[in-house]
Amino acid sequence: MRSKPSIKRKRVLCGLISLALLSGGIVALGFARLSLFAGSAGVPARNEHETRKAEPSDTRMSDKLKFVEPPPQTSAQFDLSRNVIAGGGGTSANGNFKVDGTIGQSAAGTTSIGGQFSATGGFWQVESGVPPTPTPTPGGSPSPTPTPTPTFPANVVQFNSSTYSVQEDCTTLTITVTRTGDTSGAASVGYNTSDITATERKDYITALGRLQFAPGETSKSFVVLINEDSFVEGNEIFNVNLSNPVGATYGSPAIATVTIIDDPSEPATNTIDDPRTYVCQHYHDFLNRQPDQSGWDFWTNQIASCGTDQACIDVKRINVSGSFFLSIEFQQTGYLVERMYKVAFGDFNGTSTFGGSHALPVPQVRFRDFLSDTQEIGLGVVVLQPGWEQQLENNKQAFALEFVQRSNFKAALPTTLTPAQFVDALNSNGGNVLSPTERQTAINLFGGAGDTSNQPARAQALRQVAEDPDLFSAETNRAFVLMQYFGYLRRNPNDPNDTDYTGYDFWLTKLNQFNGNYINAEMVKAFISSNEYRQRFGP
Repeated sequence: MRSKPSIKRKRVLCGLISLALLSGGIVALGFARLSLFAGSAGVPARNEHETRKAEPSDTRMSDKLKFVEPPPQTSAQFDLSRNVIAGGGGTSANGNFKVDGTIGQSAAGTTSIGGQFSATGGFWQVESGVPPTPTPTPGGSPSPTPTPTPTFPANVVQFNSSTYSVQEDCTTLTITVTRTGDTSGAASVGYNTSDITATERKDYITALGRLQFAPGETSKSFVVLINEDSFVEGNEIFNVNLSNPVGATYGSPAIATVTIIDDPSEPATNTIDDPRTYVCQHYHDFLNRQPDQSGWDFWTNQIASCGTDQACIDVKRINVSGSFFLSIEFQQTGYLVERMYKVAFGDFNGTSTFGGSHALPVPQVRFRDFLSDTQEIGLGVVVLQPGWEQQLENNKQAFALEFVQRSNFKAALPTTLTPAQFVDALNSNGGNVLSPTERQTAINLFGGAGDTSNQPARAQALRQVAEDPDLFSAETNRAFVLMQYFGYLRRNPNDPNDTDYTGYDFWLTKLNQFNGNYINAEMVKAFISSNEYRQRFGP
């Protein structure tokens, strides 16, 4: 008879063996591979036997199992390591039983752990092969998706290129500004030039102005005047800039760089001594435009006709130069701008030491303001070409209307003034040039209104006083002297090389002494032969 402990040990051993066999069968059935087998991550399966039974059409994918005979174990510990379903996850491990690998869905289940058996993951989490049908929302037909409100791209202005180049010569460069996006409304943008290595006094003429885009208009251009010189200096650059857009925003580029390509060789003499260059430069300096061919030829021949007679050349150069100030085109553009400033703001008090230190009434307009306004009022005007008179009148009307709406004009002459007060202020600034009849005509422009808020009437009254023949005559000498500084030297009379209006006072006194005869006063001769003028163009 066996001892009780021995029998007890055998019973425990048989129980463990039975439990192991039962567990192995469960594992073989429960962890059998699906038909969408993802491949083994551990020991590959061997001796697979597949069985398939007739299935209803709605059998779940997770029920389509392949029975796998587990590999033989090499140790007493039971170990199954295998991928069963791709994309799953989980680990069950502890004691004598271990399952490691992809067992179920990664989103599954709970954890059961204790003793000789540990399972972590979703052992029995399965997924149907057919996605569930969404539960319909109760009620009527679904609401239609509203049509989105259309949005328009921003209205932007920019140069059509970030770089431009031009060969050095007495010539022009056209700069184009484009508008993109929603262009259904009007827009405007300012433009200006600025020095880098090229300078306004020598290499080009400052361009200042404002481009007006009508509704639907997408492109506008302006011209920069390029000067000739005889310096050996290499290529030089300056910038063109956009500023103060209205009805639009900045696009890119809003700044462009212009390269002036230097001539490969330069003459030994100063290029301003060449008659053709000399005449072209006067068009740039006084009329702010490139010469028309007939005018260029005419004035060049005035000088060239002297041949090699230097005395004749000197006289002709003076006469040709003086003729630009006296020309109809300048008198109705640049000179009109000077008179408008006088009528609007009166005189500026300068100082002079000529004949002793004293105050001196001088023209109000400054060089850059003059340059910008003259370019605006003279745009497209070429005297004697078809339509020039109408173009000039259109420019005058537009300029005057814009001028009276500037903040400095409104501050000096507010719209709360009565028509009589407004006209009398203009007349006083102009030197009381209106007759009683002319004064009443200007007042009547306001149609009996109690104030001067009527902007077109303000513009017309300003023009009436500024274009009065008496003011035209009285202001000529002052403006003529002023233009020597603005035209030849490209600066204000009190800018360096001067510090005050002493030089201006000297030449005005001399011109008045000769009753405006600039030849006898030798004023033009002095400016065109000065080092400051000649050094703009060559050594």
